[in-house]
Amino acid sequence: LGDPCPCVGRAMARHAGPRLPLIVKNLLPALSSVFDSQRVTTTAFLAELLNSNVVNDLILLETVLEALSGRQKDPCLLVRVLALRGLGNTGTGAPDKVRKHGAKLLASMVNGMDDKDDPNNLVALEAMSSLSKLLDHVEERDIQSMLLHIAIRIRPFFDSEQPDLRQSSIVLFGNLSRFSQGHCEVFLEQILNGLVTLLLHLQDPRPEVVKACKFALRMCGPSMGCEGLCDMFLNHLREDRSLHYGEFINHVCKHLMQSYPEMLNRLISTNLFYFKSSWVDIRAAAPMFIGFLVLHVDEDHSQQVDLDPLISGEW
Repeated sequence: LGDPCPCVGRAMARHAGPRLPLIVKNLLPALSSVFDSQRVTTTAFLAELLNSNVVNDLILLETVLEALSGRQKDPCLLVRVLALRGLGNTGTGAPDKVRKHGAKLLASMVNGMDDKDDPNNLVALEAMSSLSKLLDHVEERDIQSMLLHIAIRIRPFFDSEQPDLRQSSIVLFGNLSRFSQGHCEVFLEQILNGLVTLLLHLQDPRPEVVKACKFALRMCGPSMGCEGLCDMFLNHLREDRSLHYGEFINHVCKHLMQSYPEMLNRLISTNLFYFKSSWVDIRAAAPMFIGFLVLHVDEDHSQQVDLDPLISGEW
């Protein structure tokens, strides 16, 4: 963010531990300063402290968490971003304490995703990235109550024009799928709703988004109730393996029509939406996807296909 304070915070956490309680005490009033620059600088410093276990060792964790939580409604967007970054850093600096504060930290991330005064979605981006860092350490019961809301909230970002939003939202979706056990039906619906998008974005122009889609599909596979599909995701979507997309989608569609033939129209409709995608490779992948779906559907379910929008390319 162009501010030297993260570097200062990192250095002081490493070399000035005994002096930090007094420094933090003297800095806290600056969080209420009328000057944005002072609030930004102080928030950045405190956020970086949470990257180190020193806050835990010096019994500063509660104080710093409370201070950053109080900045979630700050009128300065950058302060809100940095506050969420700091709260997310707890997963690095004090992972053993995340469980204790899990409900509050998760609520902060959800509030960040719902930030209404965030035209470029910078707060939402930070909330998604930070939440992914916390998920390894929270209690399952804390995330379960928010699972559906988060999944629905991040879904629109899969198609964002900003690649970092696409990447972060898709990675988070994959991480969330780990908590779907025992709530499979609820989260399975979210997986099915996002499946076409994730499969098409394997043709995304940005490699980091393709990597995120591979990860998310591997994570979602076990929840889909189709062993063949799960195996395909695990074997063909490894990070170090190149993908022959046409052959892969052909086999995916075969498994989909064997396990979810009643979804044919929904899958086709979602693909039709991408006929006008701004990304050429995704625009090309959508009709191929539909072709393989129709190829593999059985005769009983083929009757549900509405040919008019397919021929016209409209929806």
